[in-house]
Formats: sequence, C-alpha cells, structure tokens
Amino acid sequence: MNQEILRVTTLLENALSQSRFDHPSPLASGGIFQNSRADMNGWASQFPSERSVSSSPAPNWLNSPGSSSGLIVKRTIRVDIPVDKYPNYNFVGRLLGPRGNSLKRVEASTDCRVLIRGRGSIKDPIKEDMMRGKPGYEHLNEPLHILVEAELPIEIVDARLMQAREILDDLLTPVEETHDFYKKQQLRELALLNGSLREEGSPMSGSISPYNSLGMKRAKTRG
Repeated sequence: MNQEILRVTTLLENALSQSRFDHPSPLASGGIFQNSRADMNGWASQFPSERSVSSSPAPNWLNSPGSSSGLIVKRTIRVDIPVDKYPNYNFVGRLLGPRGNSLKRVEASTDCRVLIRGRGSIKDPIKEDMMRGKPGYEHLNEPLHILVEAELPIEIVDARLMQAREILDDLLTPVEETHDFYKKQQLRELALLNGSLREEGSPMSGSISPYNSLGMKRAKTRG
C-alpha cells in the first residue's frame, strides 16, 4: 500500500470522524471561491453544491447540552505555499482536485473555510492582472498562500484549524510524479466524473476511494 496516499486519506478520515457537524462544507468566499456553482477562478469546472444551506439541519453541537459553552469565535491561520522553492509545481491543482472535490473534503472534514490567495490563485493570468488592485483582490500582490478560517465553539476551534493545517501541509509537500499516488487517485476520480472510467471494478472502488472513505457523493453528470 502506498504510504503517501494512505497518510492523506487517514488524516481526512480522522478529521471527519471527529467532526460533530452536520452541515454542508462551506466554500471559500472573498473573491476566490464563490458559493455553490463556482468555477474556482478557472481552476475547476462548475459543480453543484451537494446540499443547500436552507435545508441542512442545525449543527450537532448546538443540539448537545453541555457539549459547548456557547461561545463562538472566528480565527484564521495562514499557510504559505512554497512556490519560490518549487516554481513549476501545480500546487493549486493538487489542492483543488477534480472539480474542487479535494478541497471540499478538507473543508468538510475540518469545518474550516479554505481560501487560496495571492499571485497565481486565478488560473487566467490576464484576468488576474485585470483584478489586481481592485477592492477585495489586494491579496493578488502577495505570494501564493492559503487562509484557513474557522468560526466554531472556542473549545474546538484551535483543534480544527490544526487538523486543517496538518492536511494542507501534507498536500503541499511535492512528490515525484512517478510516485505521486495521490495525484493518480485524483486523475482516476476525474475519469469517473467524466464517465471515461467505470467505477465498478476500478481502483477507485477500494478502501482508499475518496467517495466511500469520506462519504462524498460523486457529482452528477449528464448523459
């Protein structure tokens, strides 16, 4: 078994098993990712939100007496992306995954918002140059980085942020293409989403499939 993909999958599974929230993963906002049908600034094709906010039940911690003091705090951490050290590595694509699913899993398993910011966060360099300097896009003058935001009970907010950071740090560690089994899993997932790889009997049907291991539903495709 490949240790690299098992490590990432285990991190996500552990974070998801500790999560007591029953609501859709929040998509990042603030000029980089828009809610629901986002195009990830050109990095991923449009995808439908899996659940609407209006129909989702209240978070479990709100319904569990004694589980929280009721104090909700908002905290943010920054994770730098080592583009200076690895200028040709596709960090954004690795973080997002097929149709943004990899990033959504990080958000769903940690209850944090993950925002990719800075130079290179918009796939189209012409569009990025046009947006640079405009209100809400000041971050385009900074090096590529990630902001992780959490608005959670004070008892768990720091732990969730650290879970997210650990997962992101692991994803931001470059791997030789021939040994990058996590990337291979993403390519298999993309093939499944596009209908060019049969899910039944494929390598994705194993225990490390991001669908069955993390409870993510495969996006609906037409045809």
